Amino acid sequence: MQLSRTDVLLMAFCTGLIVANIYYCQPLVILVAREFNLTESHAGKITYLTQAGYALGLFLIVPLGDMFERRKQILMITGLAVASLLLAAFSHSFLLLQIACVLIGASSIVPQLILPMAANLTSDEKRGPTIGIIMSGLLIGILASRAVSGSIGFLWGWRTMYFIAAGICSLLLLLMAKRFPLSRPSFEGSYRELMLSMWHYIKTQPILREASVINFLAFSVLSAFWTTMVLFLANPPFSFQTLQIGLFGIAGAAGALAAPLVGKLSSGKNPRKNLLIGLVLQLISIATFYFTKSHLYLFVAGIILIDIGQQAIHVTNQTRIYTLIPEARNRLNTIFMSVSFVGASVGSAFGLWLWDKGQWPLFCLGTALVVLLNIFIYNFYSHKIKA
Repeated sequence: MQLSRTDVLLMAFCTGLIVANIYYCQPLVILVAREFNLTESHAGKITYLTQAGYALGLFLIVPLGDMFERRKQILMITGLAVASLLLAAFSHSFLLLQIACVLIGASSIVPQLILPMAANLTSDEKRGPTIGIIMSGLLIGILASRAVSGSIGFLWGWRTMYFIAAGICSLLLLLMAKRFPLSRPSFEGSYRELMLSMWHYIKTQPILREASVINFLAFSVLSAFWTTMVLFLANPPFSFQTLQIGLFGIAGAAGALAAPLVGKLSSGKNPRKNLLIGLVLQLISIATFYFTKSHLYLFVAGIILIDIGQQAIHVTNQTRIYTLIPEARNRLNTIFMSVSFVGASVGSAFGLWLWDKGQWPLFCLGTALVVLLNIFIYNFYSHKIKA
């Protein structure tokens, strides 16, 4: 079976709405801090706990897509997402909210089951563009989630956002049950053998190792920014409310528009060159953040650049690993995305630490050093890897 254009757009739609669950919390940190009488940086723990939960779900659950029928797995995990979102909405303590956020992250891994499904049902020459389209849906979901949650949190409180998210996932559950294709598992061993096989791929696939390390550091920079920018904009000279902060997510829409183009370029003879372009864009974006001061046009320009840079890195790397071992795409994606979102979780914590120690100037310096380290790693692998 080959995916039609409608199928690909539907997968992009579902991917965007489900991945949004991970990012609703970011503009809501200020409101959560007020309700539970916490500092904003302490309340910010929910951002990296959600990402840590996502990494945990990727590592433990996504490999099962090679072992079990994917549509059934997608529906079961989406049901768990509904329950986790409702738990967050009803949380009566910050501890319970933190637990709910870990579960929300772990149950929001459905996009990482959809992507291998799409890759398996797409021809080699169309795989890059297809992944690019679905990644556009994913990025739009990330960006829209911040704008929507900031607005809803400002108008009706942070709990309302989680109630709405639970309703959205319930509707998606019905839509995916009706439209998603059945798939045949490619692995016939035990769960233990499944997990052990991933270590074999880590040891034997240098492209997988390079892509994962570069994505770890790139995601850490992006996540550090989106977590810390909430504190930057909530304090003088801006002193913005959650409604205004959330709207800045829209500025990253250029990254979503770039994803299909990057996907096409990633299907070329030397997709690896896109990585250096993405890393340079990240470095330029941090420079614009450093010189922002009260000039919001520089801040918006930086958001556009950092999101385009991240798309160039992520879509390129994901397309590269999908060409390695077709029958193990879920496991390869598990390694790649688990490492990426551990990087995101570490980045959020790192960004909050930099903010506490030296606020925005130290944040910019710290993240710039991470990007420079990533460029060094890229150059280190250049003489070993060409694709």
